[in-house]
Amino acid sequence: MASYTVYILLAFIYYARAVQVPTIKLNDGHQMPALALGTWLGNNTQATPQREAAVESAVAWALAAGYRHIDTAWIYRTEAPVGRALRASALPRDQLFVTTKLWVDHHAPDRVVEALRGSLEKLQLDYVDLYLIHWPCGQFANQSYDLTDHLDTWRGMMEAKQLGLTRSIGLSNFNQHQIQRILDAGLDKPQVLQVELNLSLQQPSLLAYCAAQDIAVTAYTPFGSLFPAKARPDAPPPRADDPALVQIAHKYNKTVPQIALRYLVELGVAPLPKSLTKSRIEQNVDIFDFQLTPEEKQLLKSFDRGYRTLPQLKWLDHPYFPFEKN
Repeated sequence: MASYTVYILLAFIYYARAVQVPTIKLNDGHQMPALALGTWLGNNTQATPQREAAVESAVAWALAAGYRHIDTAWIYRTEAPVGRALRASALPRDQLFVTTKLWVDHHAPDRVVEALRGSLEKLQLDYVDLYLIHWPCGQFANQSYDLTDHLDTWRGMMEAKQLGLTRSIGLSNFNQHQIQRILDAGLDKPQVLQVELNLSLQQPSLLAYCAAQDIAVTAYTPFGSLFPAKARPDAPPPRADDPALVQIAHKYNKTVPQIALRYLVELGVAPLPKSLTKSRIEQNVDIFDFQLTPEEKQLLKSFDRGYRTLPQLKWLDHPYFPFEKN
């Protein structure tokens, strides 16, 4: 008993040093931390022991640094290591916010709850805090398209919430028209929309629409093409060595990626930076002790080119493809 008490005390001291991340109030009354650790590691979906160990370590480092929101998805193949790291953290469940997502092969309304129960088993949780429809484009395991109307899929999501398997529900990669169809049908309003947002893709019209509808927004790929090694040849600037961005970063004793994350936060968006490196995980959450000036935000706004890092052209001919087709 004494050793257990010491362990809890040490854990309390450990987490007490963490950054305090503010929260965003969702339209159903729940609070969502304004920054999350992303756990998508790319298109290689093989769940190797090395990959799972890396994710467990990343989640553990993130929780120690102050993250309380972890973003995963069935297709990421990271739910199991995320669940193990959460269980090992000694943090109370009510201090954690866990997001996962419905994959495209479970769009039939009677399969939504089944899919979520499978994710909960991997996560070792009784419920998630947020469940998202990952894409509006349904697709069966044999690669043929599933043309289930997303209104019907949304009804399955509503059932999952009514059953207490998720506290909040939302959408990922849906466009304004697709969201509005849900509202026009008189169905429950989504709590969250997750989309790509970064300096090269700022989507001001979509953000304004979501703000008007009281739908919170989370941002994947928040660094866009900042890192030269990861940028496609056609990617517009800026890069992390852009002189103007470096100057702003030096002013606040931050890094350029931290400036990019802070800009999204000031747009009212919750970014989802991903990393497997302890120092970068710690840097990414350390963005709540400064504010950008109007002039700095105007400069950052000027980088918007409507450029998608992840256009997902494999679904270009799907009737529910959500992005621009030009």
